[in-house]
Amino acid sequence: MSQGIEFNRLMLEMRSMQTEAMARQKPAASTPEPGAPSFSEMLGQAVGKVNETQQSANQLATAFEIGKSGVDLTDVMIASQKASVSFEAMTQVRNKLVQAYQDIMQMPV
Repeated sequence: MSQGIEFNRLMLEMRSMQTEAMARQKPAASTPEPGAPSFSEMLGQAVGKVNETQQSANQLATAFEIGKSGVDLTDVMIASQKASVSFEAMTQVRNKLVQAYQDIMQMPV
């Protein structure tokens, strides 16, 4: 039962993140709003979030390994997979950014 609840919570988080990302999308011609985070700040926040997810998964795994009560193996595995997926997504974003930079640098001026 706990695994179903965790899956539903994870799906709700993913949907809310998708909705938030879609709400932040703006036309390319618009000027940035004052006080809006810059691209580098948003990227830094995303990297920080991935780091937090990985640290949380590691702490949960350590707690399970030492036999702390209240820590379930399914919770550990879900946290581990969540950290893995978030790191893979960040890696893919980085790869796309590098590819875009290389494409721009190869354009004739």
